[in-house]
Amino acid sequence: MKITHTMAFAAALLALAGCHKKGADNAASQVEANADNQADNVTAAANNDAANIMNQAENKASAVKSEGKNEAEAIKNAGDNKADAIKNASDNKTSK
Repeated sequence: MKITHTMAFAAALLALAGCHKKGADNAASQVEANADNQADNVTAAANNDAANIMNQAENKASAVKSEGKNEAEAIKNAGDNKADAIKNASDNKTSK
Protein backbone atom coordinates (compact mmCIF):
# COMPACT_ATOMS: atom_id res chain seq x y z
CA MET A 1 0.00 0.00 0.00
CA LYS A 2 1.38 3.35 -1.03
CA ILE A 3 1.30 6.15 1.59
CA THR A 4 -0.02 9.29 0.04
CA HIS A 5 0.70 12.82 1.07
CA THR A 6 -2.87 13.12 2.39
CA MET A 7 -2.56 9.96 4.52
CA ALA A 8 0.74 11.16 6.02
CA PHE A 9 -0.79 14.55 6.78
CA ALA A 10 -3.81 12.87 8.42
CA ALA A 11 -1.54 10.65 10.54
CA ALA A 12 0.49 13.67 11.65
CA LEU A 13 -2.67 15.58 12.47
CA LEU A 14 -3.98 12.62 14.49
CA ALA A 15 -0.69 12.38 16.41
CA LEU A 16 -0.78 16.11 17.10
CA ALA A 17 -4.35 15.85 18.38
CA GLY A 18 -3.26 13.03 20.70
CA CYS A 19 -0.48 15.20 22.11
CA HIS A 20 -2.91 18.07 22.60
CA LYS A 21 -5.29 15.76 24.49
CA LYS A 22 -2.46 14.61 26.77
CA GLY A 23 -1.58 18.23 27.46
CA ALA A 24 -5.20 18.98 28.35
CA ASP A 25 -5.33 15.88 30.57
CA ASN A 26 -2.13 16.99 32.31
CA ALA A 27 -3.51 20.48 32.81
CA ALA A 28 -6.72 19.06 34.25
CA SER A 29 -4.72 16.82 36.59
CA GLN A 30 -2.67 19.80 37.76
CA VAL A 31 -5.80 21.85 38.42
CA GLU A 32 -7.30 18.98 40.39
CA ALA A 33 -4.09 18.45 42.39
CA ASN A 34 -3.87 22.17 43.15
CA ALA A 35 -7.48 22.23 44.30
CA ASP A 36 -6.84 19.23 46.56
CA ASN A 37 -3.74 20.90 48.01
CA GLN A 38 -5.59 24.15 48.61
CA ALA A 39 -8.43 22.28 50.31
CA ASP A 40 -5.93 20.42 52.49
CA ASN A 41 -4.24 23.72 53.40
CA VAL A 42 -7.54 25.34 54.33
CA THR A 43 -8.48 22.32 56.44
CA ALA A 44 -5.09 22.34 58.19
CA ALA A 45 -5.34 26.07 58.87
CA ALA A 46 -8.85 25.65 60.29
CA ASN A 47 -7.67 22.78 62.49
CA ASN A 48 -4.76 24.89 63.74
CA ASP A 49 -7.07 27.80 64.49
CA ALA A 50 -9.44 25.50 66.35
CA ALA A 51 -6.57 24.00 68.35
CA ASN A 52 -5.30 27.47 69.25
CA ILE A 53 -8.76 28.54 70.39
CA MET A 54 -9.09 25.39 72.52
CA ASN A 55 -5.67 25.96 74.08
CA GLN A 56 -6.47 29.59 74.85
CA ALA A 57 -9.78 28.57 76.42
CA GLU A 58 -8.09 25.88 78.53
CA ASN A 59 -5.43 28.36 79.64
CA LYS A 60 -8.08 30.93 80.56
CA ALA A 61 -10.11 28.32 82.47
CA SER A 62 -6.98 27.21 84.32
CA ALA A 63 -6.14 30.80 85.22
CA VAL A 64 -9.66 31.45 86.51
CA LYS A 65 -9.55 28.21 88.50
CA SER A 66 -6.19 29.14 90.03
CA GLU A 67 -7.41 32.62 90.86
CA GLY A 68 -10.49 31.18 92.60
CA LYS A 69 -8.37 28.68 94.49
CA ASN A 70 -5.97 31.41 95.61
CA GLU A 71 -8.85 33.61 96.75
CA ALA A 72 -10.40 30.72 98.68
CA GLU A 73 -7.06 29.97 100.30
CA ALA A 74 -6.66 33.63 101.29
CA ILE A 75 -10.14 33.67 102.87
CA LYS A 76 -9.37 30.45 104.74
CA ASN A 77 -6.06 31.86 105.99
CA ALA A 78 -7.72 35.07 107.10
CA GLY A 79 -10.33 33.03 108.99
CA ASP A 80 -7.64 30.89 110.59
CA ASN A 81 -5.69 33.99 111.60
CA LYS A 82 -8.78 35.60 113.11
CA ALA A 83 -9.60 32.40 115.00
CA ASP A 84 -6.03 32.21 116.30
CA ALA A 85 -6.19 35.86 117.38
CA ILE A 86 -9.44 35.24 119.26
CA LYS A 87 -7.98 32.12 120.86
CA ASN A 88 -4.84 33.99 121.88
CA ALA A 89 -6.89 36.86 123.31
CA SER A 90 -9.01 34.39 125.22
CA ASP A 91 -5.93 32.56 126.52
CA ASN A 92 -4.43 35.86 127.62
CA LYS A 93 -7.58 36.81 129.55
CA THR A 94 -7.85 33.46 131.31
CA SER A 95 -4.17 33.29 132.21
CA LYS A 96 -4.24 36.60 134.13
